[in-house]
Amino acid sequence: MTLILGIDPGSRITGYGIIRQQGRQLSYVGSGCIRTGVDDLPTRLKLIYAGVSEIITQFQPDCLAIEQVFMAKNADSALKLGQARGVAIVAGVNQGLPIFEYAARQVKQTVVGTGAAEKSQVQHMVRTLLKLSANPQADAADALAIAITHCHLSQNLTRIGPDRLNLVRGRLR
Repeated sequence: MTLILGIDPGSRITGYGIIRQQGRQLSYVGSGCIRTGVDDLPTRLKLIYAGVSEIITQFQPDCLAIEQVFMAKNADSALKLGQARGVAIVAGVNQGLPIFEYAARQVKQTVVGTGAAEKSQVQHMVRTLLKLSANPQADAADALAIAITHCHLSQNLTRIGPDRLNLVRGRLR
């Protein structure tokens, strides 16, 4: 049994989702959002770090999966997102968790079947895959989707076996 913490970083709202993987079975453990509600960035980053640290302490996950930064049209927004992502990663590393990163398109492709999926499609598929009674909040659904992506991709790597992987110039051969 493995507990996976998925994080959808944001400088104002950071989504989190915890799922349990037992073999090929996935089950919902918990999810929510860390809402900072303050204007100055250093305080927001401190609240994100504290929130992620508290979640890790409460649920004791085995790893942390987080969304990679995408290139935004607004450089300031991208920098703030990168900082929020950084404090979430540091919270995980400080508690000894391995960190796994996934691109947003990869998450959508894995969960919905298309890398160009809408947020509502991600919410619907997360609800379906985890057998939830209602759609989770958008940011929490994204975090759960990141955790689901990690489960699916790590199963494939486990099945292949790490000793059989042959990487040449960053590609599997």
